[in-house]
Amino acid sequence: MSKKRGLSLDEKREKMLQIFYDSQDFFLLKELEKMGPKKGVISQSVKDVIQTLVDDDLVLKDKIGSSIYFWSLPSTAGNQLRNVSQKLESDLQTSKKRYVELVDQCNALKKGREDSDEREEVLSELKSVELKHKELKDELAQYADNDPAAFDAMSEDPYSSFVLVYYLYNVFTLKQWCANNFPQAKEQLESLYQEAGVTDEFDYIEVPSLASLASTDD
Repeated sequence: MSKKRGLSLDEKREKMLQIFYDSQDFFLLKELEKMGPKKGVISQSVKDVIQTLVDDDLVLKDKIGSSIYFWSLPSTAGNQLRNVSQKLESDLQTSKKRYVELVDQCNALKKGREDSDEREEVLSELKSVELKHKELKDELAQYADNDPAAFDAMSEDPYSSFVLVYYLYNVFTLKQWCANNFPQAKEQLESLYQEAGVTDEFDYIEVPSLASLASTDD
């Protein structure tokens, strides 16, 4: 024998509402908990079911003295449905109005952008120019380290030259130290120098005199 299926929440709500509609009376929660099983709603779930009906404004409640009474009339459900219907109708009208506004905006934006051979040609040319600009920009970035203007600016600045000489001196000092302490690793060190860019062309530059630095400060 198959087990009897329990009532769903919607079915329980209908059963409890029917109690109010049939009697059109006021009830305490404990009274409803006694009447619920007669409709197939176990007493333990009556409180939760009634609360969902209260939340949806299908059942009203009020505190009289120290007791809380619940009631509902057929007109209550009708009023609730009318309120919901009016809200939905209002939302629908608002949505329709917004739709018309968006269509108008879309049409306004399309003006002057109609598809044509001339427009397609201009867009194609613009795309080519943008692509060429990007290629030239990337190519220019490759020569940034050899920018003559930047090199000239550094050469004209005695402080920059002085700092550059200082670091060059340290590089060659380190190179000489490695040669003295690791003669057996000469080939490995030369390979490392090549990778780091320390080649035969990597040489000292003229050191600015202290007098020139002083005159620059003045």
